[in-house]
Amino acid sequence: MYEDLVEVKCSSENIFDGTLLHVRRDVVRLPNGKESVREWIHHPGAAAVLPVLPNGNVILVRQFRYPIGKVTLEVPAGKLDMVGEDPLHCARRELSEETGYTAENYDKLTVIATTVGFSNEYIHLYLARELSVGTQHTDEDEFVNVVQIPFSDALAMVKSGEIIDSKTIISLMMAEERLRG
Repeated sequence: MYEDLVEVKCSSENIFDGTLLHVRRDVVRLPNGKESVREWIHHPGAAAVLPVLPNGNVILVRQFRYPIGKVTLEVPAGKLDMVGEDPLHCARRELSEETGYTAENYDKLTVIATTVGFSNEYIHLYLARELSVGTQHTDEDEFVNVVQIPFSDALAMVKSGEIIDSKTIISLMMAEERLRG
């Protein structure tokens, strides 16, 4: 199915290998038989979690995002630390590190491909409930503020453009029906 759209890799070279990102340049054969170049970023994948308190408030984190030069409001998230790491394990770890909270109940919301035009990153999105407060223990290069917001206010912030992070927007939208039910 869709064979008329598939591109086939002819060759590949590493352009850059960093701590997080690995840039590749591939030569591909197009469906019409011609060749083209595809530059793309290999990413290990990530997990994100939308924590919800019994009163309906969601817990988000504020942090400065260097690539866009802005402070954003986001769900706690982080990259998978090793090949084959269970995304739920990553979500649990990031919730604890970034917010200090742990959860008894996790529901998978969905998996998203973040930027299909130039990256193979997938983020696994979870909803976390039955929370217990603990102590935030972020990485030494990570500075985040924990924020509690009523769920309805967070949705309004999506609609007003105040929340611009895609994993956060999708998590809130995917969780809306489950939380209202």
